Amino acid sequence: MKKKIAVLVRDRQTEALRMAVGLTLEDDEVNVFVMDRKLGDDQAISLNIETLNELRVRIVSNNPDNDFEFMSTEDIARELAEYDAVIPY
Repeated sequence: MKKKIAVLVRDRQTEALRMAVGLTLEDDEVNVFVMDRKLGDDQAISLNIETLNELRVRIVSNNPDNDFEFMSTEDIARELAEYDAVIPY
C-alpha cells in the first residue's frame, strides 16, 4: 500500500534531503517541506535538490527566500495531518 510521507527540513538540511531521496526508492509519495530557514547552497544540498526535482518530488517552503512553492506555516500544518508519516530533521 502506497504511503504519503513528509520530510521536514530544518536544522540538518543535508541529512534531511538525503533521507528524502532515499525514501523515493519505495513506491511511496514523498514531499519535502523546507521550514523557516533559507536552504544552504553546498554541493550535497544542490545534488539532492536536483535529484528530488528529477524525481518530481514536491518541495514546499514557508520561507519566501527559498525558490520553491511557498506555503504558510499554518497551511503546512493543516496539510501534514493528511500524511501517514512525518519525519522531522
